[in-house]
Amino acid sequence: MQELWTCHLGTVEYREAVALQERLRERVQAGELPDLLLLLEHPPVYTTGRRSEPGELPTDHAIEVVETDRGGKLTYHGPGQLVGYPIMHVPNVRAFVETMEAALVTALRESGVDAQVRDGGEYTGVWVQDRKIASIGIHVARRVSMHGFAVNVSNDLTPFTGVIACGLPDVRMTSLQAEGVAEGVACFRKRAAYAFARAFDLRQRIVTPQRLEASTCVSA
Repeated sequence: MQELWTCHLGTVEYREAVALQERLRERVQAGELPDLLLLLEHPPVYTTGRRSEPGELPTDHAIEVVETDRGGKLTYHGPGQLVGYPIMHVPNVRAFVETMEAALVTALRESGVDAQVRDGGEYTGVWVQDRKIASIGIHVARRVSMHGFAVNVSNDLTPFTGVIACGLPDVRMTSLQAEGVAEGVACFRKRAAYAFARAFDLRQRIVTPQRLEASTCVSA
């Protein structure tokens, strides 16, 4: 069974995380590293996707906005939200996204949340009835992904109001905490990582940030 290197990075500034993903993706594309899953949190930031439109953001927002090349539309990241960046070989984009959704559904259900997927491309992600709890947006180059998923665990949901999150004007965001589950990011992170590796039929190997950095520096 092939390995999935999983690394918990703590809290990382968004642009720094993108730069790290780009460096690591080059190593995965070159066959120098196996598939990777980075797990982290971000300071407050809005990110836009390739299909984002100017009207999705308020004109007087105080939170930083970063443009990205991922799929999807505008979303918010902040403390208490688990962000996962799979840097993995992707033979089929649709199947990859659907497997990611299935992994998150499994992890959320194991936490006690009645999570599900919804039909329709505009509803990509994971839902609790009509409330969205996890967002997904990826970018694939030379058959290797970056960017990924964000699951609302205990983060403040207020920044989702006043913007058009996920390109859905009437979307209602929720979190594990809002659904009555007291599980924090640290606990849910372990559950999500295990479910993710299992969904992709990979053997999880936990590596340290120092190991990743050493692997990246080798090619510098």
